[in-house]
Amino acid sequence: MKIKIINKSEHPLPEYKTMGAAGMDLVANNAEPIILKPLERALVPTGLFMEIPLGYEAQVRPRSGLALKKGITCLNAPGTIDSDYRGEVGVILANVSNEPFTINKGERIAQLVIAKHETVSWIVVDTLEESDRGTGGFGSTGQ
Repeated sequence: MKIKIINKSEHPLPEYKTMGAAGMDLVANNAEPIILKPLERALVPTGLFMEIPLGYEAQVRPRSGLALKKGITCLNAPGTIDSDYRGEVGVILANVSNEPFTINKGERIAQLVIAKHETVSWIVVDTLEESDRGTGGFGSTGQ
């Protein structure tokens, strides 16, 4: 699949680093360093604008290394970029560590996954079919 993209940054386009990779790294395109104090969040620009085909979305996800080593994650993860959005891709980063974290221009900050999705129509009913789980919610299937 080919997706139209505008790159207003000086950084290379997102790319798959290995044959089995599902995600491509997104890179920060901030003019000045952004210092995220503990429990702070910021919208980090990427300089990328996309035309995602109808029936697909782009998902913005945390980078596992940043999350584990630095406590930096994406809020609203996965964040969805809809096929009709034409604005700049931004990444909502949050610092859940006890230490400040500096986001420098060119730093890999998140992953981008392109995913197919379905569009549904609702059928309004009065009852639903029974299931083994029933109405059991959070934690109801184990410890």
